[in-house]
Amino acid sequence: MNREQLIAAVKEQMPEKRWLHTLGVMETSVQLANRYGADPVKADLAAILHDYCKYWPVQEQAKIIRENDLPQDLLDYDKELWHSHAGAFIARTQFGIDDEEVLDAIRYHTSGRENMTLLDKVVCLADYMEPGRDFPGVHNIREIAEHSLEKALLAGFDTTISFLVSKGKRIYPLTIMTRNYLIKQIQE
Repeated sequence: MNREQLIAAVKEQMPEKRWLHTLGVMETSVQLANRYGADPVKADLAAILHDYCKYWPVQEQAKIIRENDLPQDLLDYDKELWHSHAGAFIARTQFGIDDEEVLDAIRYHTSGRENMTLLDKVVCLADYMEPGRDFPGVHNIREIAEHSLEKALLAGFDTTISFLVSKGKRIYPLTIMTRNYLIKQIQE
């Protein structure tokens, strides 16, 4: 499947507003990849697919997680996490994407992970700060991203964690581990 076919397949999976977000993540991923030395082609591919399953019924996302040896603990946390792992699975099985770096960037764009690759960081940060995003602190994240990928990601995770705490939601442990990993990386 070529890039245009992939884009068409993804676009039909989501409402127009989410497609505009995806376009923003594609653009921002390539910009960040070029700035920080990641592969812009891989960044574009991961960005195209990052929200593929976002609007699938949660029962279908849960079924993919349950039946395909994906992290079962995801099902104990916010449904907003599920689409990333389901999406990486679909990218591999339906679209034939076999590049583990691309699949991981899709898989971890919501939670992050310890020892994030450069591509993981680029796609995750692009998802936070693409031009269509408008939430308290996003302008600060964009400014920090001009100088530090890790510090901008840390600011993004801090924003997410603060939001989840303010809503009384549980925080996926991998997100906390990612934040701690970023702090350690910045301090070294």
